[in-house]
Amino acid sequence: MDWIDSHCHLDAAEFDADRDQVRASARAVGVGRCVLPAVEVANFDTVRQLAHQHADVYALGIHPLYTPQAREEDVQTLDQQLHLHRHDPRLVAVGEIGLDGWLPGLDMARQQWFYTAQLQLAQQHGLPVILHVRRSADLLLKGLRQTPVKGGIAHAFNGSLQQAEQLIDRGFKLGFGGALTYARALQLRRLAVALPLSSLVLETDAPDIPPHWLYATAAQRSQGQAQGRNTPDQVPRIAQVLADLRGIGIEEVQQASTANVCQVLGL
Repeated sequence: MDWIDSHCHLDAAEFDADRDQVRASARAVGVGRCVLPAVEVANFDTVRQLAHQHADVYALGIHPLYTPQAREEDVQTLDQQLHLHRHDPRLVAVGEIGLDGWLPGLDMARQQWFYTAQLQLAQQHGLPVILHVRRSADLLLKGLRQTPVKGGIAHAFNGSLQQAEQLIDRGFKLGFGGALTYARALQLRRLAVALPLSSLVLETDAPDIPPHWLYATAAQRSQGQAQGRNTPDQVPRIAQVLADLRGIGIEEVQQASTANVCQVLGL
């Protein structure tokens, strides 16, 4: 059984120099599929082309961090693209969408307008969603109560056990990645052990959220060391951390995560 990286931005500029090699390296360690979420209308075509090129799957959506420059007409474009490619088996979700309550200066009302509009499209097109959750779980849940969708993945989840359980009850799986590898991430680690294995999926968020073995501290960066770039070939190593925390074999983690992604995204 192959690994699946349930969240990977392979189209990011950080991969421009060696994108094909990065994907080949991941395949060499058994990452058979990556889920490639779009972040704005401008990269819809790119993620679709990459998914077809590398036998991966993709999602189309407008990321909350891109709402300042997004236009309201972009939601119509998303609707048109979801309709146009509705028979494409590699199109699996609406995403990455959501709310960000962490980054200062973002207009929450504007974020919520795009979030709600995209939930409505997911509902109309019968697609799951890939959620960006950063200090926003309660607001996201409120939106899901008002506009129920076909489940999905709460990417890089780091909320409370109660919030996690509410998302699971709504058909969501929770994404765990590089942040789990830090010994100081006590709450996240407790969550990864307490939740049923049937609710967890593995991800990298490459090139972001590098695991601890790729992370350069501020002091190291000030001395010229580059920040480690996360890549989809890190999935098995992140999985080993999860397996060790739960006291189970890595094969059990692989089987569960892959089955969970396939179930929630209809693969």
